[in-house]
Amino acid sequence: MEVNLRQMTKNQKGIILKITAQNELGRRIREMGITPGIELKMLGEAPLYDPIAIKVRDNVLTLRNNEANYILVRIEGDINEY
Repeated sequence: MEVNLRQMTKNQKGIILKITAQNELGRRIREMGITPGIELKMLGEAPLYDPIAIKVRDNVLTLRNNEANYILVRIEGDINEY
């Protein structure tokens, strides 16, 4: 199933398919190591649902929902350990 990163739930794992952000925002997202083909895991979200925390490679990153909307992910399924 393909969704944007914001729609993932806690402990879901996926592969980044596409980043649709342009200009400075797109560059900033890619500089954090969020690039197509990379595996990630949704760690959770803040109590008011913004920001979200993800694990990419060995790094924990936080993204605001407006940034996560630009990242398309293919869901791999529910995983308890990464």
